[in-house]
Amino acid sequence: MRTNPLTTVRNLGILAHVDAGKTTVTERILYLTGTTHKRGEVHDGTTVTDFDPQERDRGITIFAAAVSCSWAGHRINLIDTPGHVDFADEVERSLRVLDGAVAVFDAVAGVEPQSESVWRQADRHGVPRIAFVNKMDRAGADLDTAVASIRERLHPVPLVVQLPIGTEDGFTGVVDLPRMRALVWADGADTAEEGPVPDALREEAARRRRLLEEAVAERHPGALEEFCDRETLTAATLTGALRDLTRTGDGVVVLCGSAYRNRGVEPLLDAVVAYLPSPLDVPGVRGTHDGTEQERPADPAAPMAALAFKVNATPTGRLTYLRVYSGTIEKGDSVWDAGTRRTERIGRILRVRADRHDPLERAVAGDIVAVVGLKTARAGSTLCAPGAPLLLEPPGVAEPVVHVAVEARRSTDTDRLASALARLTEEDPSLAVRTDPETGQTVLSGMGELHLEVAVERVRREHGLEITVGRPGVAYRETVGEGVTGFVHRHVKQDGGAGQFAHIVLDVEPWEEDADEDGAGGGFVFRSTVVGGRVPQEYVRAVEAGCRDALAEGPLGGHPVTGLRVTLTDGQTHVKDSSDTAFRAAGRFGLRDALRASGTVLLEPVVEVTVTVPEDGVGGVLGDLAARRGRVTGSDTRGGAAVVTATVPLAELFGYATRLRSRTQGRGTFTARPTGYAPAPAAVAR
Repeated sequence: MRTNPLTTVRNLGILAHVDAGKTTVTERILYLTGTTHKRGEVHDGTTVTDFDPQERDRGITIFAAAVSCSWAGHRINLIDTPGHVDFADEVERSLRVLDGAVAVFDAVAGVEPQSESVWRQADRHGVPRIAFVNKMDRAGADLDTAVASIRERLHPVPLVVQLPIGTEDGFTGVVDLPRMRALVWADGADTAEEGPVPDALREEAARRRRLLEEAVAERHPGALEEFCDRETLTAATLTGALRDLTRTGDGVVVLCGSAYRNRGVEPLLDAVVAYLPSPLDVPGVRGTHDGTEQERPADPAAPMAALAFKVNATPTGRLTYLRVYSGTIEKGDSVWDAGTRRTERIGRILRVRADRHDPLERAVAGDIVAVVGLKTARAGSTLCAPGAPLLLEPPGVAEPVVHVAVEARRSTDTDRLASALARLTEEDPSLAVRTDPETGQTVLSGMGELHLEVAVERVRREHGLEITVGRPGVAYRETVGEGVTGFVHRHVKQDGGAGQFAHIVLDVEPWEEDADEDGAGGGFVFRSTVVGGRVPQEYVRAVEAGCRDALAEGPLGGHPVTGLRVTLTDGQTHVKDSSDTAFRAAGRFGLRDALRASGTVLLEPVVEVTVTVPEDGVGGVLGDLAARRGRVTGSDTRGGAAVVTATVPLAELFGYATRLRSRTQGRGTFTARPTGYAPAPAAVAR
């Protein structure tokens, strides 16, 4: 019986906090699989996946990079994702098209803020994961402590399948617990030497193997049956059970190693093949057509359906990255863009290796490839067979929270700047460009200060434009303070001919999104309690539309309004003069007036900041955070350094990186992740 080739495909991402070693893990995978013939190093700027000049200059991953390689007869399509919070949207788009992931953790720091964020993102997408505790050769590295932080902060069931041989600088290998064998890497060796478990570790290895068996048997019926019969599990049963638990998310396999020293990456690749799902192991993709939901199987013979998750403009053409969920795409095919309802033609199909590409004649279900020739497809576009339309749910796009004003230094470059910014937003949907109606300035919005720095630098480098950038600002919001009940608004307009009449009564009250299951409306809920047909249903919908119009600009400073529930309690109509237009206007102007009467509150974005400094620098850091209106929420000591966690308004963090470096002689670092909005003090509101 012929094996389905899709069983040998793995689509996975590498997820982690910045500087946990994602890119080094990816580079070692490429080296061991023979995709590259030299180990790329982040500090040397020689990595394959961090190929953008800014990534090499800054030493971090900014753009998700796709690569393909082969291991043990399996094809691995791998995406190295950014670890910095400002580029979380790249992670979101990548997770949307992946079947599995490897989460990388620092053996000293354990779970860090951004690793927690990307873990939650993977939870939302239901992506099965295995964990790799990296940097086992660092001073202070401890597998058990890292696993404890995974258990406590992320709440999975960690299933540790390895025992480290040696500690810190003496880390030389691992004991493979399912097979009870030792894998040791000699200095400078690319591959491990397999041997028996060292005598000094035999008792500890047996104890940990027993704990692993018990944890697996407790959660897997087949393993439990064998464990009860034999009081132990065979390697085959244990491996099969670990695979099942990984797929269902009931357990997370944990491995360890040092990617920089090339120790532990081979077992990681074996684990990817053994435990993470193939395209056949995940449910078929679901989409809609004409209002009905449909499912497409991962079958090359099924009608084609693919999702574009990344667009990249290169000197040689526009690349659109696709995950093919079903069917087959061939070079020269015409495909249907279900969003724009346009037909596009596939010029070329490419197997991707970061910034290098190999041409393909076709791509089949389960593939991640890039195509050339699409003119209008964007990230989130669905491409499908023209005869079998299907619209897939696009990845969510985060709302920008920071903005800067940009303008060309030479007036003759204004059109070129507009074109460059349009290309940027096409490639990165988390960037937004608008024209300020009051000042006429072009405003670029993004996810953070670094995000905007990178975008502006791209405009300068790639388009040769000299531009001026204003001081960063943040995206404020407004919300209801105390609310108002029984607010009456009459909209009457008589200017010859048919008039306009609408009478409405509104209740406006504060509302928190988690407080109501029906409120998945971006911080706004509308409902009607009108009885007796005093306001017909079509006019109720018009009032809701008008209220949504009013949310665009609040009374305090013209900021968007969020966090309120509006109830239409009563109203009146006129036989001739009432209309959708009249009630929409009543909803808009009525809510605007009601907000003025409700004691509106200004909200500012806040972030959780984690600062790591030498212990002698804690006092200065705490004082600086207090001056920035920060509220300290915790402190800890890890590996001889102090770790301070605080909640700080985003507006107070501009320039903090430079300030922290100067206060700590360059030894302090910090990370930040958004936590939502909080009321701003009166001084800020003014």
